[in-house]
Amino acid sequence: MKKLSIEERLGIDKFSVDDGMPHIVIDKVDNNTDELKACVKACPAGCYVQDGDLVKFDYAGCLECGTCRVLCQSKGLKWEYPRGTFGVEFRYG
Repeated sequence: MKKLSIEERLGIDKFSVDDGMPHIVIDKVDNNTDELKACVKACPAGCYVQDGDLVKFDYAGCLECGTCRVLCQSKGLKWEYPRGTFGVEFRYG
């Protein structure tokens, strides 16, 4: 059996995006904190992107691992679990 790379494993996962209610929201006022900038490098799914001085987030591929929640500790970030039936569904052991 061929060993899968991280990208191939993530490609197997299923994401049910809740367009109406994102589970992570970046505060527009506190968008330039060092903690948020650390999320750009720390997020295993690459959901955070540096855009000039601001940090942008795309929750569609979020693994819900909580890395950003630990890094930011409520500074500039509102983090909740997705509503039922939404979010990531892991399909690879």
